[in-house]
Amino acid sequence: MKSVLVAGAAGYLGRYVALEFRKRGYKVRAFVRDPEKLKRAGPWHEPAIHDLVDEVFTGDATRPETLSGLCDGIDLVFSSMGLTKPDPKLTNEEVDHMGNRHILELALQSRVSKFVYVSVFRPEAMMESDVVLAHEAFVDDLKASVIDYAIIRPNAYFSDMAQFMKIARKGHLFWLGDGSNKINPIHGADLAVVCVDAAEGTVKEVDVGGPDMLTFRSLFELAFEIVGKEPHITFLPLWVGEGALAVIRLFNRKLAGSAAFFVEVNKMDNDAPAYGSRRIRDYFREMAEEIGQDDKPSKQ
Repeated sequence: MKSVLVAGAAGYLGRYVALEFRKRGYKVRAFVRDPEKLKRAGPWHEPAIHDLVDEVFTGDATRPETLSGLCDGIDLVFSSMGLTKPDPKLTNEEVDHMGNRHILELALQSRVSKFVYVSVFRPEAMMESDVVLAHEAFVDDLKASVIDYAIIRPNAYFSDMAQFMKIARKGHLFWLGDGSNKINPIHGADLAVVCVDAAEGTVKEVDVGGPDMLTFRSLFELAFEIVGKEPHITFLPLWVGEGALAVIRLFNRKLAGSAAFFVEVNKMDNDAPAYGSRRIRDYFREMAEEIGQDDKPSKQ
């Protein structure tokens, strides 16, 4: 039985990847900062996996002193670890780049055979973003090492798209650009199959999206439809976002690094090769009732 370390196992994709490896007969070590998260289902319907993996390793990738033994006895490392939103205490460089680099160094010491890493789609178009710079800095480290590797480049997760339903329920959505650019997000379970296939195969880089190709406009209209509201969408010229980004850079470079990703992604099509079978409409329907519950006032 081969052993795999799943870094970022508490995240949306990491949970599905851990389960896919387990289903294929691997011994799974889940690496997390907070093991309690694995005992609960995630906010976007990702499953609880604490009792479904073989081992949970608790540590912090930004603190090497907590990582002793992390890769001992491991044949393969998978990492989707990274910041998913701005953090007042950490930067993308510290987590996405150096955190993963600390894991890579341990993987090399333990003679791990392969490292599979999830980066971003079409990074060359977004190199002004700190998010992309950090991811690709680690990609460069990984490629320069002696370890075998695979880079997975998804364009968007279903969990990202659920945010639009929350906004639609509030009645009005603002967006940069005219909404005509394309995107085909992918469900975590479908993406997990692609990730594990890459771990077991010879491909070095995989661009990946889901089966439904939409424009952003049609995606937003679908979100309004599912929550039962008339679409109210204001599309702002891209120069508004670029101007706002220039101002943010003057006062908060850390926030600007994250905001740059949002601005740049709206300048291009995000159409990736299609994988999987799970449909975004079905996912929106699954999420609709839960999102509605979130908006109800809590009882005191």
